[in-house]
Amino acid sequence: MGPNTVDRALEAAEHDAATPISPTQTHHELPHRTSAEIERVISASSVSSASSTHSARSRRPSTVGTGIIGVGMSRISTSRDLPPAELGRIQTARSQHSATVGRSIRSRRSRASLAKPLPPFGAGKPYPPLLPNQEDFVVEFDGPDDPLHAQNWPMAKKLLTATMLGYTTMIASFGSSIFSAATRAVAADFGVSPDLSLLGVSLYVLGFATGPTFWAPLSELKGRRLPLVASMFGFTIFNLACGTAKDFQTVLITRFFAGFFGACPLAVVAAVFSDMFDNRTRGMAITVFSMTVFSGPMLAPFIGGYMVEDESIGWRWTAYLMAIMGVIAFIIDLIYLEETYPPVILVSKAAELRRRTLNWGIHAKQEEIEIDVKELITKNFSRPMRLLFCEPIVTLLSVYMAFIYGLLYLFLTAYPFVFMGVHGMSAGVAGLTFFGMIIGQLLAGATVLMQQPWYARKLAANNGVPVPEWRLPSVIAGGVAFSIGLFWFGWTGFTKDIHWIWPTLSGLMTGFGLASIFLQALNYLVDSYLMFAASAIAGNTFLRSLAGAAFPLFARYMFEGMGIQWASTLLGCIAVALVPIPVIFYMYGDRIRAKSAYAPTFGAGPEVAESETGDDFELGHGEKEQPSSVPRTDMDTAQRAV
Repeated sequence: MGPNTVDRALEAAEHDAATPISPTQTHHELPHRTSAEIERVISASSVSSASSTHSARSRRPSTVGTGIIGVGMSRISTSRDLPPAELGRIQTARSQHSATVGRSIRSRRSRASLAKPLPPFGAGKPYPPLLPNQEDFVVEFDGPDDPLHAQNWPMAKKLLTATMLGYTTMIASFGSSIFSAATRAVAADFGVSPDLSLLGVSLYVLGFATGPTFWAPLSELKGRRLPLVASMFGFTIFNLACGTAKDFQTVLITRFFAGFFGACPLAVVAAVFSDMFDNRTRGMAITVFSMTVFSGPMLAPFIGGYMVEDESIGWRWTAYLMAIMGVIAFIIDLIYLEETYPPVILVSKAAELRRRTLNWGIHAKQEEIEIDVKELITKNFSRPMRLLFCEPIVTLLSVYMAFIYGLLYLFLTAYPFVFMGVHGMSAGVAGLTFFGMIIGQLLAGATVLMQQPWYARKLAANNGVPVPEWRLPSVIAGGVAFSIGLFWFGWTGFTKDIHWIWPTLSGLMTGFGLASIFLQALNYLVDSYLMFAASAIAGNTFLRSLAGAAFPLFARYMFEGMGIQWASTLLGCIAVALVPIPVIFYMYGDRIRAKSAYAPTFGAGPEVAESETGDDFELGHGEKEQPSSVPRTDMDTAQRAV
C-alpha cells in the first residue's frame, strides 16, 4: 500500500474518530477491544505530529474536541475499531515521542530565536522551497506486525534480552549492599570509625537517587541501548577505582559515582520491558525484573562476608568483584543488546532509507527534537518534585515506600547486629540468613504472577481498560505481612535463648511484604498518572533513595540504645500505622484522581483548553497533557466496578 493510500486511510479514520458517540450508546455497547489494541491506540492518541517549521504549523487547522487536534494531531477514539491500514499507520513511536524531552514546540519557539534573522544559505544559493508535505517524509512502522518493533520480536529474542538486562540490573542492586560487609575492614584500613565507613553504602544509594535524572531523559533522546552500555562502562571504571583507592575520601567518591552509573538499569530496564511486552505480558515481565532489583541487595552480604573474612582476599575484592561483573555486563550489552525504543528504531530506519534512496527529506519524528535546558529542568526535577509534594497519591505512597525501602538497607545493619552480635556467627554465615527474605520476595513474585490470569479476566471484562485500584489488594496484604515480620524479627532475635532459625524465618514475612508493596504500588502509580508516570516514579525514587541512604546511618545507634526487641517494635508500629494508606486509596482513589491536576481525566471535551502553541492541552496548574482516547464514561464505569 502506497503512502498516499495510507494517508487517505488515516484521514478516514480520523474523520470517523471525530464523529461523536451517540448519547444513547453506553459503555457496554462499545465494541470489544483486546488489551493490546487498547494500549496501542491510546499510545498513538497521545501524539503530536506537528511540523518543525512555524509556517507549516500556521497553515494547519486547530480544532478542540474533534478528530484533528492542535497541529495535525490525531486523536483516535477507542470506541471505533480500526482496520489494519489505519492501525498500522498509527502504531508508531509517537506515543513516546510526544512526552520526550525537547519535543515541546514552545521550547523551540523562543522570542529571541524568532527575532533572529536567518543566516545566508551559502554559496550564493537561495533557500530551497519547503517540502510539499512534511508528514509524507516521516518514516513509520509498516503496520502492527512490523518485525522492527520490539513487541514483534520472537519470544526467544525477548527472553534473551530480558535475561541480559535482568543480570545487568541485579549487579547494580548487588553492588549497593556488598560494601556493607566490608565497612569494618575499611574502617580499620583507613583509620576511621565503622559508622563513618557506612557512608560507602549510603552514598551508593544516594547515587541511585540522582542517577535517574540523567539516564531517564537520555534514554528518551538517544534510545535505551546507549545509556545502558555507557553506564556499565562507568560502573566498571568506578568500582575498579574504589578497589584501588589510596584514601577514604576516594572510596566515598567512587562509591557515589558507582551508584550513579548503577542507577541506569534501575531507571531504564523497566522501560525496555515496556517496549518489548504489551499489557497482557508486561506485568509478568516487570515482576521478574523487580525480583532482580530486590534480591540483589540480599544476595551480596554473605558473599562479601566470606570475602572479607579471608585475609588473602580482603575488602578490596568486593569492589573488584563488582568491576568484573560490570565488565561482563558491558561486553554482553555491547555485543548482543539491540535497540528497543520505537522512536530511535525509526531514526535508524530513516538513516538507512536516506542512504539508499538519496532522498534527504526522509526522517523520523525523533530527529525533530531539540534540547532545551529549561524543559530538561522542568520535566526531570521541577515536575517530579511538584508531583511528590502536591499530589496526595504520590506523596503518601512515596512516604510508605520510602519507609519500606529504608528498612531494606537498615536490615544490612540489623541482621549482623542479631546474628553476629547475639548468636556469634561469622560475617559470611550471618549473611546467609538473608535467604529468608529472598525466599519471601520470591513468594511475593510468584503470588503476583499467579494473579495475572485474574487481572487479565478483569481487564477483558472492562473492555481492555485497566483500573488502577486493582493493584492495591496485594499492597494491603504486603503491608500486613511486613508489619508482622518486623515484630517477629525483634521478639525472636533479641536473645540467644531463642534459636536463630526463628528470626531468620521472620524474613519470609518481611521479604514477602516488601516485594508485594513495591511491585504493585509502582504499577498503581503508573496506572494512575499515565503520561506523567515517569515524573511520579522519579519523585518516588528520589524520596525512597534518600531514605535508603539515611536509614543505615542511625540503625546501630537505635538498636544499641533501644534494644533489638523495642527498636523492632517501634518500626513495626510505624509499619502498622502506614497500612491504611493503600486501603484509603483502594476505597477513594478514583475520587482523589478526579481532583488531581496531573492524573488524566480520560476525556477531551470542551473543558480541555488549547494552549498557545496549539498542540498541548491544559491539565491544570500550568501542566500540559495530550488527551486520552478513553471516554470518561468508560473509566467512571470501571471505577465504580471496583
